[in-house]
Amino acid sequence: MTDAPREEDTLGARDDGTDPVEKDPSDWVTGDEPMTAPQRSYLDTLAREAGEQIPADMTKAEASQQIDRLQSETGRGTA
Repeated sequence: MTDAPREEDTLGARDDGTDPVEKDPSDWVTGDEPMTAPQRSYLDTLAREAGEQIPADMTKAEASQQIDRLQSETGRGTA
């Protein structure tokens, strides 16, 4: 007989009001790895729209932070 799933083993909404997707990029286990191809492509689009030039050698965490900043600046990603 297997044990019932524990809350930390489940996906989806949490009753405590936290959102596991909203994890600080500096806490990512893979945050020091180079940015992904999708991040690079999206950053290129956002930077062009914002009229900015940004470094192309960012980590995943740095790219995520730049995406958040540029989305806010360009109005993309807002509901």
